[in-house]
Order: sequence, then C-alpha cells, then structure tokens
Amino acid sequence: MGQIVLQLPLDTIQQMKVNYSRTEKPAPPGAIFSAKTPSCSITAYKSGKVLFQGKAPETEANKWGTASAPPKGPKPGVKDHKHPAPKGPAGLKPSVNDHRYAPAPTLFSSSHIGSDEAGTGDFFGPITVASVYVDKSQFALLKELGVKDSKLLKDDAIQRIAKDLMHVELPYSLLVMRNERYNQLQQRGWSQGKMKTMMHHHAIQNLLAKIAPTQPEGILIDQFQLPSTYIKHLATEDERLQQNVSFMTKAESHSLAVAAASIISRASFVREMDKLSKQAGFTIPKGASAAVDQAAGRLIRTHGRQALPVFTKMHFANSAKAEKFV
Repeated sequence: MGQIVLQLPLDTIQQMKVNYSRTEKPAPPGAIFSAKTPSCSITAYKSGKVLFQGKAPETEANKWGTASAPPKGPKPGVKDHKHPAPKGPAGLKPSVNDHRYAPAPTLFSSSHIGSDEAGTGDFFGPITVASVYVDKSQFALLKELGVKDSKLLKDDAIQRIAKDLMHVELPYSLLVMRNERYNQLQQRGWSQGKMKTMMHHHAIQNLLAKIAPTQPEGILIDQFQLPSTYIKHLATEDERLQQNVSFMTKAESHSLAVAAASIISRASFVREMDKLSKQAGFTIPKGASAAVDQAAGRLIRTHGRQALPVFTKMHFANSAKAEKFV
C-alpha cells in the first residue's frame, strides 16, 4: 500500500471536499473530510496535510500537488553536519544504551517495528502489549496525528489518537493478558518480567506474519529488563529472539513506532478498565495508590474476595492493604 502526504492551502482542501463529496465517508477527529476513490482513500487534516493512501495514491495526489522529496542524506563514511543524528518525536537525541542490543541511530528514521506495554504497575486491570510497524513514509502523518509517548497524553487524547491510527490502517498486533491468566501464571512461578517477555515476543511474531513479505529494518522494544534476561525467558519456552531486535529504555520518547505502540496498548488498557468498572458497579482507579486499596476493599465488600483474581494482580501488596477497608 502506497502513501503520499501533501501540504495544501485550506481553500484547496475545501475544493477537494466539494470534488469528492460523492465518495465522502465519515472523517476521523481532527480531519476536515475523508473520501474513498477506486485508487486510494483521502483524508485532509486541519493543519493542511492531506493523506492519500492505497494501491495508487499518486492518481489522485497528482491532481492537487506534488509531494516534496525527502532530503538527501550524507554519503557513506562521510560526517554530515547538515543532517545530524535523527531526533525522536519529543525532539530528544536518542540516548545510547551501553549494551550490544542498543539501537543504531539510523533505526529512528527507518521503517521499523516498535513494541510497548501498559498496565504492568496497576493493581487492577490486565497487561496489554502492542507491536506496531511504521513505514518511514508515515512519520509526518503520525506526528500530525499527535503520536508521542503516551505518558505525556491524557486518556481521552490517547483514545482519540488510537482511533486515528486505526483509520490510517497502521499494521499492529495487540495482546491482552487479563487478571485470571496473570494470576494463574504467577502461581506457576512466572515473574511479571517473563509474562511481558512472552507477550512482546508473540505480538512481534504476529505482526511479522501480518506484514510479510515486508521486512522491517529493525525491531525496537521498550526495555523493561536486561536483554540477557529477556533472552533467558524466551529460552525457557523454547523460543528465540527475532532478528534485528534492539532494546532501549524510554524508547517511546525517541521512536514513533514505539510511541504508537504505547498509545495503542494504553488505549486498550483504558478500555479494559472501563469494562471492569461497569462490572464492579463503580469506577475502578488506575495505579497502586491508597485510593486503589480503598477500591479493592469496596470490591470485596460488594462482590466478595472471589472477585479479586478477576479484577486484580493478586500478588501486589494492595491485596493485603485492602483488608483494612473491608
């Protein structure tokens, strides 16, 4: 699937809206209009950016403008003072991790897979892991949609951006480990680190199969433990690390693919928490604070202790702290 992004004047976009009125479809939040033609889908945003996406996007894009060519990079082996090492979506220079699985600086400007998770530090709710493939031609669009580290976004913005990412057909794989399964594995001796390892591994495997025969130029996992520990966890389940995998702490601040994964995984976690709140009959708080202890006590009072394995990660200290609120 090809993609072209044009920067156009708003009056031109209004002309486009009229021109494509017969093929117009519901537009995502932040868009002026969206339309579907035989050759591609078209989405115009309030910033003036227009995305043409499909089997032949140039058929429609060429009617309205010309996509600007990407800047040329330096010749191999020559230092480039005009084009320094790429910066992440937060405008930060990628940090260097002192291990052999640190990402190459070129990864951040290449087509790659990013993987991140949510819900690991929350007493209530599941762990969610998302792996996302981003083609380098999509970088400008993702920035336009507001993709950045989900920790810098409020839940309503996360949900909105996640819906926009679905609209642009970003390839991804999402896995959800709900509390019943989490507690079963924990009782079998699995650490949370091993659970996350296997979730990331299978999400990446699923995504590689989904985008085949396309091969990413690299895979970046937001580092939550030493790479050697990650690899040992894989070995215990007769699995091996995929090719071209890198690890980096705070990777969502540097890689748009990891940032997109953090948004999709967080959006899924928020939806799961909303379901638990409806099931409980009251709002279930996130995190592992004193308010969470009180909510757990209320859950026990209203639904009994048998509800804890369904709603919570039982080995957290909050389980014992909740007793004083029963």
